[in-house]
Amino acid sequence: MSKKRSAYRWSLLCLLALALAIFGPGVYRGLSDNSETTYEGLKLFSDVIDIVEKNYVDEVEPKTLIENAIQGMVSGLDPHSSLLTPDAYKELQIDTQGEFTGIGIHVTMRDNLVTVISPIEGTPAYEAGIKAGDKIVKVDGVTTDNLRDAVKRMRGPKGTEVKVTIIREGEPKPIDFELVRDVIPIHSVKATTIKPGYGYVWVTHFRESTYTDLVEALDKLESRNKPMKGLILDLRDNPGGVLQQAIDVSDLFLEKGIIMSSKGRLKRHNRVYRAHKDDAKPRHYPMVVLINGGSASASEIVAGALQDQKRALIVGTTSFGKGSVQAIENLRDGYALKLTIARYYTPSGRSIQAKGVEPDIVVPHKILSDETEDQGRTFKEKDLINHLDAEPGGMENKAPKEKDEAKPKKEKAKQPPRLSPLDPQQLMKDSQVRRAVDILTGYAIFKTMHNG
Repeated sequence: MSKKRSAYRWSLLCLLALALAIFGPGVYRGLSDNSETTYEGLKLFSDVIDIVEKNYVDEVEPKTLIENAIQGMVSGLDPHSSLLTPDAYKELQIDTQGEFTGIGIHVTMRDNLVTVISPIEGTPAYEAGIKAGDKIVKVDGVTTDNLRDAVKRMRGPKGTEVKVTIIREGEPKPIDFELVRDVIPIHSVKATTIKPGYGYVWVTHFRESTYTDLVEALDKLESRNKPMKGLILDLRDNPGGVLQQAIDVSDLFLEKGIIMSSKGRLKRHNRVYRAHKDDAKPRHYPMVVLINGGSASASEIVAGALQDQKRALIVGTTSFGKGSVQAIENLRDGYALKLTIARYYTPSGRSIQAKGVEPDIVVPHKILSDETEDQGRTFKEKDLINHLDAEPGGMENKAPKEKDEAKPKKEKAKQPPRLSPLDPQQLMKDSQVRRAVDILTGYAIFKTMHNG
């Protein structure tokens, strides 16, 4: 029996050494350079495996032990590095180019809790009211202590039910959401004319077709609004995605200069991305970019580039603050490694890591009611009995008006979801969108003014 245990333990040790080797070129050289330290570390690992094998309450598969060991090693580096199992790797690929069945949220690990970056518009999670910043503590009554397990439990066949328990800032008790899984389509660009001459584009996340979809949306907006007086680019609750798409989207609106740069420990991870002039279709109209705490990664690259290059005014609240670059390394047997390889910097050289992009104009989000403009109404000339008409001969009723208190109060209508559907009237109830429209409209008015 002891021989079997010893063989088992050393087979695991060999598997760990093999796992270490897959991290890339130079690992074997590093093992050689620090052979004594490495050997002592592997001996410690071997001792732990031996204790687990002999004493753990349940039998554990060697494969599970190795996966967990690598996962712990990598996830201990930072929240965005992880070992991707074959299933997890497939989910990552689906998230950037296809569709999946689940509840429709983007999540990350923050403060050792599964945290919602943003819900996907139109999905069960979005419609139920799950918000950016919510902490998922249980799925179907099972405590979620790691990201991979939480995602796996929330995914499932269409039409099946799942209970998600979250804790939310400002709420004294956890909140349960009973959700029905559905097919989650991945459409990253939505657009509409919010008022004549002004376009509104909502980029929900950056997938492989975002740039192409955005160009198509802009072409339609520009053909309907001649001339185009202004554009609102909404990146709120956009969790990021494909880096190159963020570069290409930024390049759409910039003609020269740096879009972003990345700096890592290795020279091959240091890069500078530059804008290129598009003589065929330059886009010079003024822009406002909307961001909030759910805007992360690739969306922060776009916002930071347009802000530093003085191409757009940034409005909203401070973004998430993910200023790092991850690379995906394919491993054997369908596994992959997502590893942080660099920090990225805006054109001015600032890092937004754990800081976020700060808006030029801070505007908290709220839904404006239909009666917002009537609030705080003051007494005016037209309210006076027997007031003069605007023109001689007017026949206005000069009787005193009923007091507001005598009028029946309208029942307050239920507010629609923040951005669904893309209806201009609904969008104008969004405080941040309203401010963006006011800014662009005011800019157009000032341009028509001339000093005598």
